[in-house]
Amino acid sequence: MSLEKLVDTMIRDAIARGEFENLPGQGKPIDLAEYFHAPEAVHVAQAILKNAGMLPVEIELLQEMATLKELLGSARDEPEKDKLRKSLKEKQVQFDLLLERRKR
Repeated sequence: MSLEKLVDTMIRDAIARGEFENLPGQGKPIDLAEYFHAPEAVHVAQAILKNAGMLPVEIELLQEMATLKELLGSARDEPEKDKLRKSLKEKQVQFDLLLERRKR
C-alpha cells in the first residue's frame, strides 16, 4: 500500500471515529492574513527552524511555565514555593513582552 493510500485510510478511520468533530474553530475560515503579510524570508526562516527541531521562544517559555506550575503544585515547603512563583512570574513577564512586541 502506498503512503498516500495509507494516510487516506487513516484519515477516513479517524473521521469515522469522530475525531474531527467539535474541534476549536470548526466551520470557521482560517485567518491566514498574518502569514501572507509576513515577508518570504520569514517563512523560509521559520521552515528552516522547524526542520531543525528548533522551537520559537514563545513555545519554549510556555513549556517552561507549564513545568514550573507542575513543580509548584507538588512543592511542599514555602521557600521552595516562593522561588517557583518568582520564576513563573518572570517567565510570564518575558512571554507577555514577546507578545506585545509582536503586536507592534
